[in-house]
Amino acid sequence: MDGRNKSGHDGGKELAVTEKVLAAVRVGPSRTELQEFPMPDIPEDAALMKMEVGGICGTDVKLYKHPPSNAPVIMGHENIGTIAKAGHEFTRRKGFKEGDLVFVEHYVSCGKCEWCHAGQYRHCENTNWRTNPDAIRYGYTSAERAPHLWGGFAQYVYLPWNAVVHHVPKGVTAELAGLVTPMANGVEWSLFDGGVGYNSTVLIQGPGQQGLSQTVICKQAGASLIIVTGTSKDKARLDVAKKLGADHVIDVNKEDPLARIMAITGGKGVDVSLDCTAGAGTIPMLLGIEALKRKGGVIVAQGEMAQFPNFPLEKFTVKFITMKSARGHSYKACELALAQLASKRFPLELITTHRFGLDEVDLAIRSVGGDGVADVIHASLMPWL
Repeated sequence: MDGRNKSGHDGGKELAVTEKVLAAVRVGPSRTELQEFPMPDIPEDAALMKMEVGGICGTDVKLYKHPPSNAPVIMGHENIGTIAKAGHEFTRRKGFKEGDLVFVEHYVSCGKCEWCHAGQYRHCENTNWRTNPDAIRYGYTSAERAPHLWGGFAQYVYLPWNAVVHHVPKGVTAELAGLVTPMANGVEWSLFDGGVGYNSTVLIQGPGQQGLSQTVICKQAGASLIIVTGTSKDKARLDVAKKLGADHVIDVNKEDPLARIMAITGGKGVDVSLDCTAGAGTIPMLLGIEALKRKGGVIVAQGEMAQFPNFPLEKFTVKFITMKSARGHSYKACELALAQLASKRFPLELITTHRFGLDEVDLAIRSVGGDGVADVIHASLMPWL
């Protein structure tokens, strides 16, 4: 449909501008097909990015199992690539030229709503896929919408005038740059939302790529104590957490996490609790509330928790807790995350554990979700592999 046909993988040879673009398309719950799309024309205010690395995270796992619509979608919202072709106006306005290695945020700014005018395009009213079925957002927009290339699980991605693009610093490989999205979330959630800083004590629940990124950022910010919790199946990830700066790790299947946290802190509790369990239910939230210090702690929650019956409101108010909702990242957080990657201060290559080709998207997503290749933390989808 719309010029697309099912296709096998072509071994990764370069495409001429007259040829097709190969992409992995989600065509239903937990179903992917390789399809071809026409190579788009690039107007003066747009660009074409050759994909190098598409990161895969827990959000992809959820959206793959439970798509928000029946539309075919090229997933992939953590995208690193090289500018293959850029219109003159795109280069003039944005400062990116052909050959530049860039990170493209999955958010697209409409430039008209109050959020975009405030610089908070992640909350854009017109490009929010939850409320606008015609919204453009990388990894979420229907592949039926021309020019089709709206996701990173493809050989090329189309960049309109309002794409949000960042330079990847010199010396940072495309694969390492694939960590910028979770790292930017780490900056946004722990520093900007949680207020973590010098001498802070922090509890991080969940040692996935988000939790490990929080660990690095909190350590960089000067936190004096970092505790990371996980389950027995997270053993490899908890080992990585220690190498990235965690002072203590706790297997919640083997010991009472609250008792251990109080023993570590001398009964004082922590300043900040960061929930990185991707909405694992009420238990992490309850632990976070209990683990906070006697007065004035901050808890940052992310993920989607449908219901919370019997929320401990009295304890929440008596302890004078501030609760923040973690929702994506800002432009500044992305720039700081890229600088963190360039600093080489931490062995972040420990997070980029596995590579997959374009014909392995299904396996890659399932592996990140714990149902495929073992011990995957951050998967790098490399369309030309």
